[in-house]
Amino acid sequence: MTFIQVAVPVPLRQLFTYQHTRSLNSGVRVEVPFGPRTLVGVVVGTQDPADIDNIDKIKPLNRVIDNEPVIAPVLLKMAHWLWQYYHHAPGEVMHAMLPVPLRKGEAATPSAQRYLQLSDEGRQTDSDTLTRAPKQHACFMALKHGQLLAVEARKQYSPSAVKSLLQKALIEEVDQVPEFTPFGYLAQMQIGQTPVPDKEQAVAIAALNQQHNKFVISLLEGVTGSGKTEVYLQAIAPLLEAKQQVLILVPEIGLTPQTVARFEKRFSIPVGVLHSQLTDAARLLVWQRARAGELGIVIGTRSAIFTPFKHLGMIIVDEEHDESFKQQDGLRYHARDLAAMRAKEHRIPLLLGSATPALESLNNALTGRYTHLQLTRRAGGAQSTQQHLLDARDQPFHYGITEGLLTIMRQHVNAGNQVLVFVNRRGFAPAMLCHHCGETVMCKRCDKPYTVHKAQNRLQCHHCAGTRAMPRQCEACHSHELVTAGTGTEQVEQGLARLFPDAKQVRIDSDTVRGKDKLHNTLDAINRQEYQILVGTQILSKGHHFPHVTLVAVLDCDGALFSADFRAAEKLAQLVTQLAGRAGRASKPGEMWLQTHNPHHPLLQDLVNNGYSHFARHALLERKAAALPPFISQIIIRAEATDSALAFGFLQQCKTQLLMPIDNIEGPSVGGPFPCLMEKRQGRYRFMLVCNHAKRGPLHATLRRALPYMQALPEGAKVRWSVDIDPTDFS
Repeated sequence: MTFIQVAVPVPLRQLFTYQHTRSLNSGVRVEVPFGPRTLVGVVVGTQDPADIDNIDKIKPLNRVIDNEPVIAPVLLKMAHWLWQYYHHAPGEVMHAMLPVPLRKGEAATPSAQRYLQLSDEGRQTDSDTLTRAPKQHACFMALKHGQLLAVEARKQYSPSAVKSLLQKALIEEVDQVPEFTPFGYLAQMQIGQTPVPDKEQAVAIAALNQQHNKFVISLLEGVTGSGKTEVYLQAIAPLLEAKQQVLILVPEIGLTPQTVARFEKRFSIPVGVLHSQLTDAARLLVWQRARAGELGIVIGTRSAIFTPFKHLGMIIVDEEHDESFKQQDGLRYHARDLAAMRAKEHRIPLLLGSATPALESLNNALTGRYTHLQLTRRAGGAQSTQQHLLDARDQPFHYGITEGLLTIMRQHVNAGNQVLVFVNRRGFAPAMLCHHCGETVMCKRCDKPYTVHKAQNRLQCHHCAGTRAMPRQCEACHSHELVTAGTGTEQVEQGLARLFPDAKQVRIDSDTVRGKDKLHNTLDAINRQEYQILVGTQILSKGHHFPHVTLVAVLDCDGALFSADFRAAEKLAQLVTQLAGRAGRASKPGEMWLQTHNPHHPLLQDLVNNGYSHFARHALLERKAAALPPFISQIIIRAEATDSALAFGFLQQCKTQLLMPIDNIEGPSVGGPFPCLMEKRQGRYRFMLVCNHAKRGPLHATLRRALPYMQALPEGAKVRWSVDIDPTDFS
């Protein structure tokens, strides 16, 4: 008998031992008994019988699912680092690395899929006959380029459009097992027209071309609109020609379509896409094609970092500063850090790109750990956006907008340009209160005001998703004089419709862009100049190209100036700079106005007068003086419970253990328990311990020693608790 160590998908920080008649390769999946359940685990090694207690109680495996490993050695090594560094359950780490069908024990090899393709009649039909049915026409045109998965086509173009095309006999369904050709993309790759790079772009491209087959991390710090994507395109062309694959991580699903379109247009090859809106079957197919080497480029969001490749040549992390690269629940990994780990194992270059790099990345570049590449000018001769502060004090307001800002907006609208109005709150207003007694309508589960959604005639809590009907009277004094406080996107949209009756406008927030391709279609309509006024939240700040926007108006940036989170200033500076980058990207000059009641605040003055680059370098000096990340390592331990005393008491016991001395190791400083920035959410009270140390090693050693004790605490079973390594959020 051989004793096999298996990572089983349960929230326990340990491996489990089973017996089998022969040894198994690490990375194969096995079906194992676990209590009354049968689970799918992953083999990670063997164990010496001498190290096993109660050897007679070791259960045999139920069955071996794979003949060959589904997780390659490089990814296995990365998984081991993941559960060690993030102190997470090994089985859950392995679980996260696999597509959903493989987690359920389905075959990793390609199985028969139902595809759509043009019929003989369809190949002879002019597509113009379908122009009155846009979705049918779009589906028909897509099939002219090759087959589509039937389930994905129905999701993308609607079941009724596919059904109509089938009824017209223009397309047909076929069942077949997909065949993958290693580096098959080379047969159809044709590099399209390549613009001549400017001097700074040429230097960056040349530097990246010197890094092939070496582990080098480069930070491409380029102002908004400086042509970072063009650098990516020209840097990966020689890699594709040399039979190497490229992984590109983007922060948001909304950025994926435009990025994919640009890469497909340049190289004339299909690009693998991975994000949460795909079906499980579609994600598995991309996983299989990348693993076989058929796809040259894969573009995806955070979890795409786990995609297997036959010959990976480069990883690119676009908008590397973005918070969405950090998973905020479960396995709380940071995709940027994981990309660095993976690039090191493959011995390939990693390129981080951003106009507003995270202070951690910038510090690594300034100290020489990363290669620092800079693009200081906008591409194509476009002018930098002029930034201004608008003093809102003593000015009359109309729907949250001052009279002075409205005057500036009218100038741009009357000139036929587009105006982007940024409001960082969706809904009509962030609160409803009684005009008589001042009582605010609160969500009892979160101790936060309900947000008013007038279009739905409901109040909604944006923290727990709880809703309630719009009240008719105050619950405290029964007055009927209920009023709203503050402004949200819905109110600004309605107000601007009255103030600019002749200008067509669109609102873009998470309430209005739900549904397949809704955001993508809206962005296309904006670029066709179907709208003159764009009202939206942070969705509009993320890397979009709006050539006709000449004014960005930010209605309220004061809240972040006085936050308890030390990262608030960095996040505000990144947001403002990214928003400024949406204006003046083409031949038209752009400007940004920040409406504020604190025009003399040093942060705003620094941003407007000196730009993000100066702000970031000054912020690093402040962080160093205050002994804050990236100059120290940090871990947060959170606990939450319906009884605040339980969560607080559990963390106090954890703190006692964390402060116990270890031989020859200086222990961490442990602050707390503190209430989280949002103390109550979804009916639970939330507290945290903040652990700091100048060095990462001793901090992790202390936590590793304390974890078994923490897991054994009786109170631990009564609270929800988690460990967050290198946290980016204190809420």
